Amino acid sequence: MEAPVADDRLLHQRVVGGEETALGEVYDRFAPLVFGLAVRITRDRMISEDITQEVFVAFWERPLAFDPARGTLRAWLATIAHRRAVDHVRAQERRKASVLGPRLLEPEPERLEDQVLSRQEADGVRLAVGKLPDHLREVIELAYYRGRTYRQVADELGLPEGTAKSRIRLGLRRLADALAEEGT
Repeated sequence: MEAPVADDRLLHQRVVGGEETALGEVYDRFAPLVFGLAVRITRDRMISEDITQEVFVAFWERPLAFDPARGTLRAWLATIAHRRAVDHVRAQERRKASVLGPRLLEPEPERLEDQVLSRQEADGVRLAVGKLPDHLREVIELAYYRGRTYRQVADELGLPEGTAKSRIRLGLRRLADALAEEGT
C-alpha cells in the first residue's frame, strides 16, 4: 500500500511543478472513480462528466489544496467529487422548489379575449407543427406535447441523443420561422 502513496506524492509534486503529463496520469488513474461517484449521486451521466472535469481542473489550478500528509490523492479527489455532486443535487432540488412554489398559488382567471387569442395561437402552432417534415414533427410532438426530455425522445425513437437535440432545435427553428411568416 506504500507504493500508491509514494506515487501520489510524486504525481502531486509534478502537478505542482506544472507538468501537464502528470495531470494526465492523475486523470487516467482516478477519472473512473470520480465519474462513478458523481453518477451514483447525480444519476446523470452528462452532469457527472462536467463534475469530473471540474474536479480535475480544480486540482490543476490549485494543486496545493491537496495535502499528501492528510491522506491519499484518491480519497481527496473522491471527496471533492462527492461535494460537487451533492452541491449539484441540492441546487437542482432548490430550482425545482422555486419553480413549483409559484404554482401553488391560485392563478387569476383569464379574460375571455385572452382565452380566444391563446386558443388561436395554439391552433396556429398545431397547424405549423403538422406541416413539419415527419422526422421533425415526431420529436417536437414527443418533447412538447408529451413532455419528454431530449433523452427520452432519443430512447423512444432509437436515435443518438445529439441527433434528438439537433432535430428538436431545427424543428423549433422551423416552427418559429413559420409562425413569424403568419404573424403569430
